[in-house]
Amino acid sequence: MKLILITTALLQSLLFASFSGNIVDKNTSAPIINAIISDSIISVKSDENGSFTIDTNETNIHIKAYGYRPYKINFENNTTNLKLESITVKALYLTFWAANTTSKRIKKILNMIDDTEVNALVIDIKNEYGSTVFKTSFEQANSYGAHKNRTNRDIENFMQLLKSKNIYTIARIVTFKDELQASNNPDYAIKKIDGTIWRNHDNMAWVDPYDVRSHEYAISMAEEAAKVGFDEINFDYIRFPAKAGLKFCETNNQENRVKTIGEFLDLAQSRLRKYGVFISVDTYGNICWSNDDNNIGQTVLSLAKHADYISPMLYPSGFASGSFYFEYPSEHPYAVIYRSIKNIKDRIDSKRVRPWLQYFKDYAHTKRHYRKFEVREQIRATEDINTSGWMMWSPSSRYHLNYFVKEDE
Repeated sequence: MKLILITTALLQSLLFASFSGNIVDKNTSAPIINAIISDSIISVKSDENGSFTIDTNETNIHIKAYGYRPYKINFENNTTNLKLESITVKALYLTFWAANTTSKRIKKILNMIDDTEVNALVIDIKNEYGSTVFKTSFEQANSYGAHKNRTNRDIENFMQLLKSKNIYTIARIVTFKDELQASNNPDYAIKKIDGTIWRNHDNMAWVDPYDVRSHEYAISMAEEAAKVGFDEINFDYIRFPAKAGLKFCETNNQENRVKTIGEFLDLAQSRLRKYGVFISVDTYGNICWSNDDNNIGQTVLSLAKHADYISPMLYPSGFASGSFYFEYPSEHPYAVIYRSIKNIKDRIDSKRVRPWLQYFKDYAHTKRHYRKFEVREQIRATEDINTSGWMMWSPSSRYHLNYFVKEDE
């Protein structure tokens, strides 16, 4: 028996090594607390001194800390001093159609990044229809023709270009709204009570979030984005449809919805751990003012348990008349952003909130055009409330350079 125990201990010592390190801020040298250190299987956190130890048989280790760029290290010795680069993400949305090296839109945006505070891009990897921006190695999606309308024929060169400019890259994955996946898998598409496939107002079908096959599909797509070097995976439409009278494979109540979204995110964290990517989740703006799940499976507290960042769509035009005691919330862009994030600070650190901001004409109230003043007021609110940054939504990806140059520059 003693011989067996000694042999087992010896084997474990050969298979696993203990790696230690200290993690500090690159600029201030202050220790970074609660940084997440991971191999492909386990994660540990740094202590109050920024110190950590991880037992692993792998040499590639990833580090994530909120408010910092992701960090990858190949351990060569037992003690390592690591300096992480802080970042406040200031991102523009880049459409599916513009995400390649030859588009006129990307050239303008890259010039803008050179000359302004913008330092990040949100790029469609899988859109609402289910099409992928490049041909992935995910054969299930390819068998449905997801790659046929791709606009990027050289994703490696495209990513190399973005990295050469130190651009923080965010891959947007439209999750449960997916016409291609649903139409090719009617057994787990969301259905109407009569059993036929339900489609929303833009004639798009959804897959059932309760069915784990829909989880596997979206996360496999996220892995494709991680493999080519994206820093963050942004799951959009990671929710149940805001529609009553639909048929699901499980009883559709708040407890089950919230649990299901949490299980999806836990699986995503597990599968994406080996790539060191952050995970963010898009939500309705009114999540900041609700105590329930709004019938879609999302609450601030539940998302904070499973995702790295949450991204409420705090478009002032998206709030009803009377919200914030304003007849027209769209006339008060600063207040909408600031008050909404302040209202959830007891549930999630504002450093883990990165809202979507409005870069389009007010559609709900006075039809006001959102120009430099309105854009800067929204940005100013994120700065004053100390978020992890912002993401700007322009459906066409058309932006004005001077909107992103501060007045004092």
